[in-house]
Amino acid sequence: MNKIINVLKHKITQKNPPIWIMRQAGRYLPEYLETRMKIANFLDLCYNPQLVCEVTLQPIRRFDFDSAIIFSDILVIPDALGVKVDFVKNHGPILSEFNLTKDLSKLNLNNIKNHLKPVFEAINLTRSNLAQDKSLIGFAGAPWTLACYMIEGKGSKNFEKIRQISLQQPEFFEQLILILEQAIVEFLSLQIQAGVDIVKIFDSWAGILPACELQKWVIKPAHRIVENLRQKYSHIPIIYFPKNIGFNYQEFYKKVQPDCLALDQNVDVIWAREVLQNDNQAIIQGNLDNFILAFGTKEQIKLEVNKILSNFNQKPFIFNLGHGILPQTPIENVELLLKIIRS
Repeated sequence: MNKIINVLKHKITQKNPPIWIMRQAGRYLPEYLETRMKIANFLDLCYNPQLVCEVTLQPIRRFDFDSAIIFSDILVIPDALGVKVDFVKNHGPILSEFNLTKDLSKLNLNNIKNHLKPVFEAINLTRSNLAQDKSLIGFAGAPWTLACYMIEGKGSKNFEKIRQISLQQPEFFEQLILILEQAIVEFLSLQIQAGVDIVKIFDSWAGILPACELQKWVIKPAHRIVENLRQKYSHIPIIYFPKNIGFNYQEFYKKVQPDCLALDQNVDVIWAREVLQNDNQAIIQGNLDNFILAFGTKEQIKLEVNKILSNFNQKPFIFNLGHGILPQTPIENVELLLKIIRS
């Protein structure tokens, strides 16, 4: 029995909710660090099907999570389109210079299939090695978030440059968003064809926008992407994560209607239960604070986990963190989390 598919497609409420955690394959696992040492460049790891399969399966072997998520990065799409991405140690991603007016026509959608072929091979290999009762999740970054990195050239605290450009050059910027939409739909479609059971879209920087711009650059593109995928692959559930948009989660869900709405850790669980679960009948995924899991005492972890369970688990629900698991997270804290949920 595939517990996550039963929640997403059949809307079954389960006594012990299914669980997977964002970035579950990663730096908190000693076996991942051992694998990571075999290859110098992070993107080279993302483009190595055998190592991607190994890393994706590591947390399933150790923790028996209900789903695997293919090991990759949201920035493989800009990399495929022709905006070169490097991951610099202690600095994060660095993207080659991208001038909106000069370089827009250089973005090559035809590169998605060929450049990202190793990702699709990794999915096929992982699915063949993953138990049938485990879901395999594919993912992509959302247009706004990908544009943030492309315009800024790296991560940022408040992304001032893209805010300025989106206001001053809205026509050019809208063309970029539309190109990214096409790239995302193509990328996720090819992941589905390769064998993923679920897709998730991460809009990590949605929360920096005010409500009026959120409609234009986050909600409307999300609606178009979801509708496009649903027309092609109606059997594949879609999880959407518009991180840190606060009360706008309600508006987002009404307009976009993903199969599941992932919540960040700043969302009040009582509000989410009453407004999203009860009023809007949304299937929720979330939203334990990743800092509590990493640095909290056992009692603090138990208290927060039980608070989430008591509020969300009366209806179809997937347990997850409100953001990716931190590298400092002790293995025993993850084991405690699973023990509480499965007891």
